[in-house]
Amino acid sequence: MNLAYIPSPSTGVIHLGPIPLRGYAFCIIIGVFVAVWLGNKRWIARGGKPGTVADIAVWAVPFGLVGGRLYHVITDYQLYFGEGRNWVDAFKIWEGGLGIWGAIALGAVGAWIGCRLRGIPLPAWADALAPGIALAQACGRWGNWFNQELYGRATDLPWAVEIGNGPNRVAGTYHPTFLYESLWCLGVAGLVIWADRRFKLGHGRAFALYVAAYCVGRGWIEYMRVDEAHHILGVRLNVWTSIVVFILAVVYLVLSAKLRPGREEVVEPDRGPAASDPATRDEAKDPADGESEPKADAEDAAEAQAPAQGGAEAATGAKADAKAKTDAEAKDATADAVTADAEVPKTAKKL
Repeated sequence: MNLAYIPSPSTGVIHLGPIPLRGYAFCIIIGVFVAVWLGNKRWIARGGKPGTVADIAVWAVPFGLVGGRLYHVITDYQLYFGEGRNWVDAFKIWEGGLGIWGAIALGAVGAWIGCRLRGIPLPAWADALAPGIALAQACGRWGNWFNQELYGRATDLPWAVEIGNGPNRVAGTYHPTFLYESLWCLGVAGLVIWADRRFKLGHGRAFALYVAAYCVGRGWIEYMRVDEAHHILGVRLNVWTSIVVFILAVVYLVLSAKLRPGREEVVEPDRGPAASDPATRDEAKDPADGESEPKADAEDAAEAQAPAQGGAEAATGAKADAKAKTDAEAKDATADAVTADAEVPKTAKKL
């Protein structure tokens, strides 16, 4: 008998009057907010504008939700279109069932549209958002706990999750694969942040690292799961997907590093290089003092012109003094002439 385990909630829905509040939906929403928050901070550090990440997420998130649901329904079609199934259930996304592969694929299409409208490079935006996506997955996986789904093989380990009787499940204690993946995603987020700071990843390489690292964890976690899935050569479909996507991500990392080394200096067309990047700090605005290099150049030019302006003013003053002196001498000469004319009659009288 297992005396220590992780209890599952008796229900994944709390009713606030007539409004159902679903734990699965809350986990997804919290994950989206975390991803946008962290992505916005990283985007600003790269030299982008505040709010750009959220503006593009308005496109990426709906596309991602649709893509995630489509992948799940297509790969598990027997759950919705098999004998005795109701196809309407395919639209009940709140009951669980989002495939990360479809969410990333179609979400990237939405992000591409948003980036095109803003005139910014998609790889740079993806790099900024990469660790945030991993954190969003870490939050979203707890929705599986609320729904008591996607658990692993039976176990009596102290951290086993307790599952109750229900549709397509048998009561018992199982490996909490939702917890394993949540913790793995936290580690992936930390890895991407560290590598990005250490190696200045750019041109989509931070995102590729996230994808590769996630696939490694998803492969072994998927192998532990016992929920119904399609198999190819005795291996679950999602394991094969992890292998293929991992290879593609590594190939992209290698080729991108050779063809486009370094990091983008400008991520938005009307913004300068990122001030947080030491390589471009001398050319960008320094947030510590709030002044930019062009302003400093203007001040230096003004200081350089000050002596010249002073000299010009002095020359103008000297010219004015000389003219005043000349006018004064001319006036004195005129006065002397008048005086001389006045004394002529006196002299003639004396003669």
